[in-house]
Amino acid sequence: MIFPCKEIVSYVSQHMTLLPGDIILSGTPEGVVLGYPPEKQVYLKAGDMVAISIEKLGSMTNRMVKE
Repeated sequence: MIFPCKEIVSYVSQHMTLLPGDIILSGTPEGVVLGYPPEKQVYLKAGDMVAISIEKLGSMTNRMVKE
């Protein structure tokens, strides 16, 4: 990662109020996927499911939608 997690959280919290359950998606540095052959360049699209879990806290699943 380019910036440590605590630095990202600090920056975001200066611009908005973070509440329990908020998720910060940091992504990857620009161009990372471009290093793969076209058939392996995978992007999220409408209908995809993203699931996360945190030990002793729980899990959350979100479906990607197109607006």
